[in-house]
Amino acid sequence: MVKTDTIQWFPAMTLDDLWEWEMDDVEIEGHTVLLAHLDGGDIVAYQGLCPHQEMYLADGDLENGVLTCHAHHWQFAINDGGGVNPKNCQLYQYEVKVEGEQIYIGFPKGDTNRYKRCTAD
Repeated sequence: MVKTDTIQWFPAMTLDDLWEWEMDDVEIEGHTVLLAHLDGGDIVAYQGLCPHQEMYLADGDLENGVLTCHAHHWQFAINDGGGVNPKNCQLYQYEVKVEGEQIYIGFPKGDTNRYKRCTAD
């Protein structure tokens, strides 16, 4: 763990563990975090459980920039975590940085609510 004034950084995995257009989850400080390696090299990180019924998002499908939960087919835009279906939902997004081959996830200090829930309404 690396500390800064506002964010605590935790090593998650290496670039060799997460190739472009792949996604995987990792457990950090009791939170399941989903990492996705986008085309062009960007890496994004979101809450790893679906905000609908807490199924693992890494078990879903990632196609054409859309993450689909395997359980009830809720969908999210992988580039920003915004709801595609339903549109009123947003995944909690973590800060990401890469140093060398190591991917780090940033947890905001004092922010204990690192998870969003949504309903189908």
